[in-house]
Amino acid sequence: MRSKTVSAVVVAGIVLLLGSLASAQDAAPAATVTLTEESVGVGVGLTRGHGVLTYQGRDYPFTARGLSVGEVGVMRAEARGTVYHLGTLVDFNGSYTSAEAEATVAGGAGVTIMRNQNGVVIRLVSTTQGADLKLAAEGVTLRLAK
Repeated sequence: MRSKTVSAVVVAGIVLLLGSLASAQDAAPAATVTLTEESVGVGVGLTRGHGVLTYQGRDYPFTARGLSVGEVGVMRAEARGTVYHLGTLVDFNGSYTSAEAEATVAGGAGVTIMRNQNGVVIRLVSTTQGADLKLAAEGVTLRLAK
């Protein structure tokens, strides 16, 4: 009974976070991103990747590093997305939080919405390969390459 209650609380938290992040998309997109990432997890997942931010007609490469809780499996994802509330380029750098529920067996798709400490919101649509189950809150740090 206790595990069902904990699971219900976690799912409710994820739904609330996604709802609050989704409302941030009311503004026009400021930029676009493409991202390739790989993750491995057995309870705790480690993610690394790279991507390109297209902002004001220019491309800026970036790296991604992250950690998730509640992940089991190995996965590779290709994602494209839109960036909202990016006032200046330096606002892109930071620690993003997201909540997601995703399952991948051989190949699948997912949607992730995340926000950083500067108010920048990224909405990603991804295609995935591998075998992975994730019902977790996740944090990822994005840094523009120098």
